[in-house]
Amino acid sequence: RAFASSRSAGTRIGELDVEEATPAALEDGDLDLCFFSVGTSASTELVPHAVAGGALVIDKSSAFRLAEGVPLVVPEVNGKRAHEHHGILANPNCCSIPLTMVLAPLHEAAGLRRVRVATYQSASGAGAESIERLRAERPDDHDLGMDWAFDGTEFDEEVKVREETRKILELPDLPVSATCVRVPVVVGHAEAVWVETEDELSAAAAADALAEASGVQLEPFPTPGKAAGTDDVLVGRIRTDSTAPQCLAFFVVCDNLRKGAALNAVQIAELALGERAGV
Repeated sequence: RAFASSRSAGTRIGELDVEEATPAALEDGDLDLCFFSVGTSASTELVPHAVAGGALVIDKSSAFRLAEGVPLVVPEVNGKRAHEHHGILANPNCCSIPLTMVLAPLHEAAGLRRVRVATYQSASGAGAESIERLRAERPDDHDLGMDWAFDGTEFDEEVKVREETRKILELPDLPVSATCVRVPVVVGHAEAVWVETEDELSAAAAADALAEASGVQLEPFPTPGKAAGTDDVLVGRIRTDSTAPQCLAFFVVCDNLRKGAALNAVQIAELALGERAGV
């Protein structure tokens, strides 16, 4: 079944008639599993009604990501948390997912002391209107865009990357500094990452650890074009940073519409439903 706001109710998607997502419809809808991708305010209003009706909800907004008792899940990193829900499982930010997938094996290998990341996020992360606006622009009109709320010091996107990374890795005091910008690319989020480790970790040893990580693919020069249409997180340019001891630098890219969003949600559902079925 497909649900949407009253604006889209009554239309069709393939074989499905789109129903209006009202509290009553979700609570009385005999629903087992719901994927929510409707924005923070709508999720805050509607998700509790779906849960009250007996559904397991996987929510893609930021409404519940940092809520106490709601698992924030990247299956390759903390998949066991998918079995600890009370009706809601949160899908992380599209930059937190690939970042934690790369940080987790490095933390296991040498411990993380500090993380700095600069993200270069594609237009698709801001929705279809952003894509169409980008396509309508002349190349000379392209600019670095920041479409997030700003508190005078940080964009809320930067806060999300920091706090979600800490929660997923279960390192609540990990120093994480993020700088986020939107770039004129249709699909593919990129991240330049610097990490300081507790123990010595060479670039070669880091590459070995990442080569064994599920869902991660080593790529000498990862780019959005190479990541588009793929499920893996690409990581490359792994090198020792000479400006600080026990510091590594590397570049991460993923298809933000896949592992940054939809694929991660489907994988969470597979974990949760497998647990229900005893698989």
